[in-house]
Amino acid sequence: MIYQLHPTFAFNMFDLKNIAPRQIALINAVAISLAGGLANFLFIRTWWIFIVTFAILFVISYLLTHFFLQSFIYRKIKLIYKFIYQTKATKREEFYYKNILPQKSIDEVSEDVEKWAEQRKQEIEVLQRNEAYRKEFLQNLSHEFKTPVFAIQGYVDTLLQGALDNPEVNKKFLTSASKNVDRLVNLIDDLDEISKLESGEQQLHYSLFVIQDLTREVFESLSIKASDKNIRCLIKKGCETPINVFADKEKIRQVLINLADNAIKYGKNGGMVEASFYNTDGTNILVEISDDGMGISEEHLPRIFERFYRTDYGRSRNIGGTGLGLAICKHIIEAHGHSIHVRSKPDVGTTFGFTLPAKKD
Repeated sequence: MIYQLHPTFAFNMFDLKNIAPRQIALINAVAISLAGGLANFLFIRTWWIFIVTFAILFVISYLLTHFFLQSFIYRKIKLIYKFIYQTKATKREEFYYKNILPQKSIDEVSEDVEKWAEQRKQEIEVLQRNEAYRKEFLQNLSHEFKTPVFAIQGYVDTLLQGALDNPEVNKKFLTSASKNVDRLVNLIDDLDEISKLESGEQQLHYSLFVIQDLTREVFESLSIKASDKNIRCLIKKGCETPINVFADKEKIRQVLINLADNAIKYGKNGGMVEASFYNTDGTNILVEISDDGMGISEEHLPRIFERFYRTDYGRSRNIGGTGLGLAICKHIIEAHGHSIHVRSKPDVGTTFGFTLPAKKD
């Protein structure tokens, strides 16, 4: 029974887990002054001596304990806080160090340090992931450049070594070299566009247009590619009613071309590419481009919009492209203040979706 009442009554004033320096000094002073006062009272048996002894010892022990706590413990803690914030203290911070921090218990300070350590740990993990992505990006970039450059070098060297005089060979080699030059130009243009989108240098020219009409234009421009694989490009039944969107028409055209072109590239022969449009809440329009092709494995979906990321590098390289199309799509949609997403299942198909504003704010 006494054990149960102990924390409630004996230490009601103090939470031992979150005890502050002044409370430590007070408890220490009371204990020392009581011990000294009672010792004097036992020998002298005079109450006023007990009171004077208690008062003197209380003041001295309180001040000494508080001073040493502040000087040797909380001074170090202040240094820890300054290290955590890593800045020269402002007037507000100086006020905090002098008035707020001394009121904090060691446990509260420990919690602050643990939170800071957890934040640093998360930041380090992010930096490590970014470093891994950076290395992978540089490797992919190097590979993307080396492939056409080495091909051009091979064709030119062969021509210079005598093939230039052979009319059956020189035109073929020059045509192949020209295709690789075009690939390099496209790669540089795509990288330049991504850089401008990321830096905000790429200005958007907003206008109101019907998204279905633009999609039909894109499908028409890709009709030859689609017919080669006997793929039908169409607008989903029920989504034909014209819907206006307020966006950069040419940038959205580029997004639709990239998504539809990918759907055709990775679609199955005799398959279908379908566009659908939904007015979600009166202010946003959801646009989706779906195919019934090979699909994408779940482990690849989180990274599908990274530059040069390929789910099947060998197969993707054979199909062609710079590997920057989806990254460009992501940046264009995000530049509009919206987002793009993907749903996919192997051997079932893939759906890319993004939102656009329905009207000017």
